Amino acid sequence: MIKLKNLFKYYDNKFQRTFVLKDVSLTINEGEFVSIMGPSGAGKSTLLNIIGMLDEPNEGEYFFLDQPAHQIKEKKKVEFHRNYVGFIFQAFHLIEEMTVYENIETPLIYKGVKSKDRKAMVADMLDRFNMVAKKDLFPAQLSGGQQQMVGIARAIVGKPKLLLADEPTGNLHSEQGKQIMALLKKLNEEEKITIIQVTHNEEFANYGKRIIRITDGLVESDERTTPPTP
Repeated sequence: MIKLKNLFKYYDNKFQRTFVLKDVSLTINEGEFVSIMGPSGAGKSTLLNIIGMLDEPNEGEYFFLDQPAHQIKEKKKVEFHRNYVGFIFQAFHLIEEMTVYENIETPLIYKGVKSKDRKAMVADMLDRFNMVAKKDLFPAQLSGGQQQMVGIARAIVGKPKLLLADEPTGNLHSEQGKQIMALLKKLNEEEKITIIQVTHNEEFANYGKRIIRITDGLVESDERTTPPTP
């Protein structure tokens, strides 16, 4: 599903070149749940942004669903975002002026889904996440865990093949974090959504089946794990 070949990301100033990623080569298959770990500034979020086509490498190749993502035009990237990729952020990034229902519905509007179908898809998400009673509330009226639930519902309502999560539990207390991780694990196992998460939390990293550790922009290790049982 994802192939990275010799990726470099760097920034040039007058006197020196600062590397964020150095010679990263990875293959991630459809249906995997991968955790990316490493210290702050290691390049984890940059790597996730390149995989999500929100950023571009300076050198190297990136193939997404056998398409050369490092060469495709902006219009094609938008198409990939709409149809194949969902994003979950640490800061939730919900639209404050919209209700829970409207936040979940928004990606479907961008995809051009008909009103009748949108209603059914959003209703399914509200039901699945036990948020029917909260559909008319605004983000500020929800707890952090509830906001992240809405963020996940919004990310998966369009049935993406790939879910990218940047510190999805970073703003939550540990119990909420465990709920979110159990939910991601379930989505991976039952719906076969490929998930790549960036996390600082060793316990939550182990919910994935594979941990990639990055230090100073280099892939230090890539190992299989045994996810915890609920």
